[in-house]
Amino acid sequence: MTIYNINRGVGKCVEFKGLKAQYILYAGGVLIADFLLFVILYICHVNSWICVALSFGSGITGISMLYRCSRKYGEYGWARKRAGKNTPKALCC
Repeated sequence: MTIYNINRGVGKCVEFKGLKAQYILYAGGVLIADFLLFVILYICHVNSWICVALSFGSGITGISMLYRCSRKYGEYGWARKRAGKNTPKALCC
């Protein structure tokens, strides 16, 4: 008797700790930008505690906004909303 493996989740969107699809990449971009902000402030001789506070605050804000958008719009909802703004309201002949 032959045993067949069933691949579950084929065709589903990728999800990591509540972030769906493209929001995972956006979160990576937020973290990289946050690190660059810290480095730039540190190179400019800003107090290190201020650097940490600003980078931590902006990172938390960015990631929380991504979680909110991921829950509200889902996998492709935000892209569809942005694309909907570019469509004309009416066609003139």
